[in-house]
Amino acid sequence: MTEKADRTQFSKARLLVVGDVMLDRYWFGDTSRISPEAPVPVVQVGKIDERLGGAANVARNASALGAQTSLLGVIGVDEAGKRVEALLQDSGVQSYLQADPKVPTTVKLRVIARQQQLIRLDFEETPSPGSLAQKLKQFEALLPEADVVILSDYGKGALEQVASMIALAKAKNKIVLVDPKGDAYAKYQGATVLTPNRSELRQVVGAWSSEAELTQKAQALREQLQVEALLLTRSEEGMTLFTSAGASHVRAQAREVFDVSGAGDTVIATLAVALAAKWPLERAMSLANRAGGIVVGKLGTATVCAEELQ
Repeated sequence: MTEKADRTQFSKARLLVVGDVMLDRYWFGDTSRISPEAPVPVVQVGKIDERLGGAANVARNASALGAQTSLLGVIGVDEAGKRVEALLQDSGVQSYLQADPKVPTTVKLRVIARQQQLIRLDFEETPSPGSLAQKLKQFEALLPEADVVILSDYGKGALEQVASMIALAKAKNKIVLVDPKGDAYAKYQGATVLTPNRSELRQVVGAWSSEAELTQKAQALREQLQVEALLLTRSEEGMTLFTSAGASHVRAQAREVFDVSGAGDTVIATLAVALAAKWPLERAMSLANRAGGIVVGKLGTATVCAEELQ
């Protein structure tokens, strides 16, 4: 069945996104010579682009679908943090970011020439304990106004208290979606849905040689963590949803793949908006699969609107 989405349908959905907030910077230029100082290309920068990344990109995607979206995270007291706030305002996202004077805003700077990424420079530090404590208090205060909570973990430290956040959200009967990171999944216990990709799941359960072995390992992990569903994103292989009812699969709907960065953000945001609109999980997965297929055809972190999903 073809799933359709419209902005009106999603306008009542209330999402709270929490996690590692980033600013993605792109320096575009041309290169025609090698530096005399070192064997590297010289790039004449002609265009600079800035986009929301990490949890901020998740929030931006949810807002693009028409959902009422709030974002909680940590930024620095710096120029990059001001840009994040401005971009959130432009995207219609309600910002509840904690400004931490002890750390810089996380920035990923990519230098691109002739459609090829030459280098990526990362600027990041773990948030201070004080800002994390304040963020947890604000999380508890914002919970009653949310239908669905998204915890977007990029391993930068903003979700150090993720276990407490899941417990608080579940105590208020909230749907909790987690985009996990690393190989320590015990902290995600009790969430509603986990959305790992293939490499992330492989880190936790090891390799598999067949669909049957994958199903066995995924279901064992799901039961161990006491989560209702595990949604495995499989790139060109589509998505597989593991629940107590079994495994269901949707094929990939990607057009030409131009850039996969941020595709997971689009998937979890779309899934969350659909669940907040009371869609069944399998139907929400089909819509998220379509959104992921659209966004990989765009450069860098991008969004999908409801009209594109029609």
